[in-house]
Amino acid sequence: MSVLGVLSLGAMSLSACGAASLTTPPGVIRAVAAENQYGNVISQIGGRYVDVSSVLHNPNADPHSFEASTQVAQEISQASLVVQNGLGYDSFMDDIESASPNSSRHILVVQHVIKAPPTTTNPHFWYDLRTMTLVAHAIAQQLSTLQPEHRAYFALRLTNFTTSLTHIQAIIHQFRSTHAAVAAAVTEPVADDLLLAMGFAIKTPVTFQDDVMNGIDPAPQDISHQNALFASRAVEVLCYNQQVIDPLTISFQHNAQSHDVPIVGAYETMPTPGYNYQSWMLAEVKALTAAVDNHTSTEHLP
Repeated sequence: MSVLGVLSLGAMSLSACGAASLTTPPGVIRAVAAENQYGNVISQIGGRYVDVSSVLHNPNADPHSFEASTQVAQEISQASLVVQNGLGYDSFMDDIESASPNSSRHILVVQHVIKAPPTTTNPHFWYDLRTMTLVAHAIAQQLSTLQPEHRAYFALRLTNFTTSLTHIQAIIHQFRSTHAAVAAAVTEPVADDLLLAMGFAIKTPVTFQDDVMNGIDPAPQDISHQNALFASRAVEVLCYNQQVIDPLTISFQHNAQSHDVPIVGAYETMPTPGYNYQSWMLAEVKALTAAVDNHTSTEHLP
């Protein structure tokens, strides 16, 4: 199946990534994902046998300022399957689950699926396609446990999903094989896993990235180092968190552009409507490629 053919699967999956009805039809698994990128994967694998809601689904909002509502708590309390990121990224899910214990609820934590230790500093696991392959397999296994009579159906849809990721990985490999260690600056480690997979050399200090991600004022020397990367044209692109903007990150965007360094916005939440997980990742790959090859900035995905 072609990349475009596989990506078109998202058209029927996107509707399942917002709020689901609290009344689930008989024979359908109620599932809740903390982040809509995971919700989209559940939808793609579960198909007609799942009813999915995603807690974080607004690509225009800062996910770090999210506050769970009563409806969210009710959806989680009634869910048979819950998928969350872990590593403290969506700790509100733990609080809600503790407040509404349910022995029949299956909870899948991505951090545990990929065996990421608590000392892991980058929680944006979904920018690693290898991680999402493992997550997809874990979701298929959970759905098959809940509905073993539909195991073959879930397995087929899992194959379609993982095949589509293989196509995107080939595109990433092609970029890496034709571009030698392109230097990049970032504001946060949001898309670091994708950048590294594409072969970029990230020049922004890890301490700076962690400080910005955690809302801590970076050290003056780290700010100076970042600005020097633009002034000396030591990097070919700035990749920034499009959903978390403050005066400091805005100043970096302006500084980069004033020195003719293209900028690319990376999202923490899957853009909707119009995207599924695969087309989102492919769009980010294309935006980074356009920045390097054509000197084109992409602040917002179309």
